[in-house]
Amino acid sequence: MLELQWPWLLMLLPLPLVMWFVPAEPSREAALRVPFFQKVRELRDTPGRRTPRRLLPLILWLIWGSTLFAASHPQWVGEPVSLPSSGRDLLMAVDISGSMEIEDMQYRGEPLNRLQAVKGVVGEFVRERKSDRLGLVLFGTRAYLQAPLTYDRNTVDQLLQETEIGFAGEKTAIGDAIGLAVKRLRDRPEASRVLVLLTDGANNAGELTPQRAAYLAEQHDVKIYTIGFGAEEMVTNTIFGQRRVNPSRDLDEGTMREIAEQTGGRYFRARNLEELAQVHDTLNRLEPIEFEDETFRPTKSLFFWPLGLALGLSLLLALGRLWSQRLEQPWQGGIS
Repeated sequence: MLELQWPWLLMLLPLPLVMWFVPAEPSREAALRVPFFQKVRELRDTPGRRTPRRLLPLILWLIWGSTLFAASHPQWVGEPVSLPSSGRDLLMAVDISGSMEIEDMQYRGEPLNRLQAVKGVVGEFVRERKSDRLGLVLFGTRAYLQAPLTYDRNTVDQLLQETEIGFAGEKTAIGDAIGLAVKRLRDRPEASRVLVLLTDGANNAGELTPQRAAYLAEQHDVKIYTIGFGAEEMVTNTIFGQRRVNPSRDLDEGTMREIAEQTGGRYFRARNLEELAQVHDTLNRLEPIEFEDETFRPTKSLFFWPLGLALGLSLLLALGRLWSQRLEQPWQGGIS
């Protein structure tokens, strides 16, 4: 449906008629001296091959009407579109420290490092949260807001997939990641502030301790779900043969559990891809998506069409008169 934002401007459409019938008082002296006025006057008064007198008013009227129509800001308003929404603002904090490069994950028999596994499972989780505002925090030695809270799940997922180990440093600043998330969530509506934090290590960098950050989260009603990620056993090849090691020996489960309990969340342990997928299924049940009836009508601005018509007609009219003047110059005795 076509709508005009300022339809009252069309009331000025008869203005040229008013100006046409209003007599102009003759002036003996020029109000403004223009060096090229004589040439402009010759262009206006050029006889012969020019725009017919009957057609000229119509063209000028079309130019005036198109300009007014463009100024009234026409726009096409589409049919109402349903937009599901949720009251949740969910930030995901993902560890990208050097330890996430350990290849203790398996997918279809092929080894994967921890970050590659997270990209697959967490990316699916992002795509499923169709009605939440999602954001992404990446942390290593420092914590960074990679994606602010947004409904654009595709962009959040893309930014996650483009993440590489070492972008934020080799160490692990869990406290700073929580602090940054609290800063972004504290102004959001209460009972909707959720942080999902995934790490494979212990806090060994940053300004804030995890305990202090958890206290700040509790004060601002930010619920934190923590995920400890990484296998508990893997086989490595050494000069003495194969050796079984625990690649998650640095994981601070006690602190992760304490953070979750203090803020009203839960701690999860994910040792492989399957358990990580189960964790996110559980999160979907604990934080169900809430749908509300919300609609909007898409609009498309159309002002450039009448404005283009007015400019095009003005240009053609000016070119036509210039062409007529050039053709008629030989008939005027060759005066240049």
